[in-house]
Amino acid sequence: MSHPYLAPVIDLVRRAGEAILPHWRNEIKVHEKADASPVTAADMAAHHLLADGLCALDAAIPVLSEEDCELGLAERAGWTRWWLVDPLDGTKEFINGSEEFTVNVALIERGQVLFGVVGIPANGRCYYGGADFGSWRAEADGATQPLRVRHTPPERFTVVASRRHSSPAQERLLAGLGQRFGELELASVGSSLKLCLVAEGSADCYPRLAPTSQWDTAAAQGVLEGAGGEVLDVDGWPLSYEAREHYLNPSFLALPRDVGWRAELIELARG
Repeated sequence: MSHPYLAPVIDLVRRAGEAILPHWRNEIKVHEKADASPVTAADMAAHHLLADGLCALDAAIPVLSEEDCELGLAERAGWTRWWLVDPLDGTKEFINGSEEFTVNVALIERGQVLFGVVGIPANGRCYYGGADFGSWRAEADGATQPLRVRHTPPERFTVVASRRHSSPAQERLLAGLGQRFGELELASVGSSLKLCLVAEGSADCYPRLAPTSQWDTAAAQGVLEGAGGEVLDVDGWPLSYEAREHYLNPSFLALPRDVGWRAELIELARG
């Protein structure tokens, strides 16, 4: 089983990546948004392509994009289904010439992710999936394989740890995991690829105890849920996307579903 909009959204995400690539590793002007985050012509090119394409796919479904998010709560509170889009996730990585930037599109219904698509323009890889039908990783040449989280590390327990967004709380959590599992392997990667590492079984968990926005996580959460994982807040509740006054996520934990150390991880995250 799949979703009828999944294939056209995968195509849109690939096309948005193609719109980004001419700007990559070229001289590009960087502007600062009101929240001091950077935005470039590449962000806007991908945004316009996705917004127009999603509207053409189904004009009845509104689009909430990082690059067009000045929408009041009163308007958004009436939505039951909407697209949640980050046209270029990892803009700082993009500006620095890294390959670790993505295009993220998720379909949300009543605060839950129906499916998500995460494209990597630099290498043509695409992750996609949803809780009701599974997840896959597709390569640029069309080769596709299903994704599944791992429940037992092959060697050392691997934690995804952000290069840019650590905190004292996260350092304490890592110390606690080290006491529980022994010496940890730390995986550092940019953008929504952090969640995808857990989904494909390359890492065991991703604790995020620093700020993120809804468009940073929704698409990759769909991929992780389809691969047998979950994303929880530090009270153990699933991370959801209902309309709120602001777009910030709470601290969260991404991990395989039904692992024996779930409660310990939540306790460590709560400090």
